[in-house]
Formats: sequence, C-alpha cells, structure tokens
Amino acid sequence: MRTVALIKRILLQILRDKRTLALLFVAPLLVLTLMNLVFNGNTVHPVLGVANGNQQIIEKLEEEDIEVKEYNNVTNVNETILDENLDGFLHVEGDDTIITLLNDDPTVAKSLEMKVKQSYSWEKQLQLIEIKGMQSDLLSQDTMKTKYVYGSSETELFDTFSPILVGFFVFFFVFLISGIGLLNDRTTGTLERLLATPIKRGEIVTGYLIGYGLLALIQTIIVVLFSIHVLDMVLVGSIWTVILINLILALVALSLGILLSSFASSEFQMIQFIPIIIVPQIFFSGIFSIEGMADWLQVFANIMPLYYAADALKGVMYQGLSLAEVSNNLYILLAFATVFIILNLFALKKYRKL
Repeated sequence: MRTVALIKRILLQILRDKRTLALLFVAPLLVLTLMNLVFNGNTVHPVLGVANGNQQIIEKLEEEDIEVKEYNNVTNVNETILDENLDGFLHVEGDDTIITLLNDDPTVAKSLEMKVKQSYSWEKQLQLIEIKGMQSDLLSQDTMKTKYVYGSSETELFDTFSPILVGFFVFFFVFLISGIGLLNDRTTGTLERLLATPIKRGEIVTGYLIGYGLLALIQTIIVVLFSIHVLDMVLVGSIWTVILINLILALVALSLGILLSSFASSEFQMIQFIPIIIVPQIFFSGIFSIEGMADWLQVFANIMPLYYAADALKGVMYQGLSLAEVSNNLYILLAFATVFIILNLFALKKYRKL
C-alpha cells in the first residue's frame, strides 16, 4: 500500500505540473515534426559555372541534376564562384581542364566533382567515336584537375561542422549553468532578499551577467584552445576572432538562460527548455542544409542566435574570413543579447515585493 501511495503521489504531482506534461507528450512531437521537415526538405542541386563548353557536355551535366551557368571571359574563377554563389566552375587554364570547387560542404563538393568527371569522361569517349567536329576548348584536353576555394582534397565533412560544434557547446553549457544558477538563488530565497534591499534591478542583472560572464569567459577560452590545439580542429583565420565570437555567443546564452530561469520553478523545469530552445538551434545552425528546407521553415533560422554564430565561426575557422567580414553576424548577436538583457529587467520586476 505504501508503494501504491507513492505511485499515486508521483502521478498527481506530474498531472498538476502542466509544463512537465507538455515536456513528456508535446515536446517530443514538436522535435520529431521539426526533424521530419528538416530531413524531408527539397534536394538542393549544385550550381556549376562553365566556360568554353559545348552544348553536349552542358546537356550531360544538366542530366546529372546540375544547374549550369555559362560564362565568357572569366578572369578570376575564385571571385566568380563567391560572387555568383556557385558550387564550382569548369574551365580551361593553360593546358589543363580544371574544375574549381567551392568546397564549403565537402559532401556537395565531392558529389559535384564525381558527376562532372563522369560527364567529362562520357563526352570524351563520345568525341573519340564521332568524326571530328563539335570540338571546344573545354574538351580539347585529356585530363581534368581539381582546385579548391576552401580546404583541399583532404577536407572532411567534420572540418566544416567542427566550428559549429564549438559554438554550440559554449552556448549550451553557459545557458544551462546561468539559468540554473539564478534559479537556485530564487528557490533558496537569496534573490528575494536581494530585491528587498535598495539594490536596483539593473544592478542585479549586471552583477549576474558579470559574475557568470567571468566563468563563461574562462570556459570559452578553454573550449576554443582545446578544440584547436588538442583536437586539431581546422583554423584558417585568427584565433582571437574565434574567441571573440564565442564570447559574444556566451553573452547571448547567459542573458537568455537568466531570462528563461524566471519562468521555471525548479531545476527540472529549467531542463525542460532544452528541447524547446536548444534542439532547434542545432537544426538551424548549418549542420543541416538550410537551403533545402521549405521557404517558410528557413525563416526560423533568422531568430536563432546559433545560426549567426555558426556562420561567423565557420567563416573564420574554415574559410579564413576576417573580423570585418563577419561583423554583421556579431552585431546581430549583440542585438539578441541586448533584447534579452532588457527583458531580464522586466522579468525581475515580478519578484520585487517592495
């Protein structure tokens, strides 16, 4: 009977907690729905620029689900790829036929390279069978070489994911620790006693931000240095820029964690925010192709702080971009932090009794 009474108490306690019920029954459905939308998105066809190509090889490339754009008099292939948002460029350089790959996603790059070389090989064989004619500069060479805008032939998929993962773990742990920390002060009565003093809400928010911010600073530096020097993650740009990006991201996570802790009454309820707040950040961070999602779903990436941090980190660590080139992402992250800090001031107002 005592066991039955305990079971009854647990069930009644959960039934009274609407948020826990939502976590058990609604949150999994939301996450599964999001995963279904992400993984069943539209296939993104690679875009290939072609110079001096005949119609036969272009048609063959298009049969391989490659979107072909024809160009004339291209002086700088790399700049053309970046400016025109291409995945690769097929052209003649000296005595060689060359395919230059963007390689921002090694999976897409290798697939595109394979399809282009297969089409090129097919056209060369057809050319040997046919009588002379239909010749072009693009098919006048016997071999094809590969160049890369980013990375090399040794680049693995993890090399492009690793900068995103660095940002994610900084965001996740700072969010969790700061939220639970403030929550502990609330449940133990520390926050209520603070609010009973003449201290201003802004001073409390500032104190929490600086206090936990110092811990976040140390954690961020450790994560970045460990990732680069111990795990040997790719780093083309400046390590100081990487640290700065992660610090700003930590500030966003810190202010968001403190804000959401105001709506939780226990550590367990704080954990409940993970599938709602943290999991969607992963899907929209760039680990999965955002371009392949439905247009209405892509809009959600614009409200995910990790989306902007991941774009900046990937740009610096993998593509070698400078601080100025990723500054727009940093401004947006700072805007997120500012909004969360302001909301924190209003959230603390409901706890002040005097």
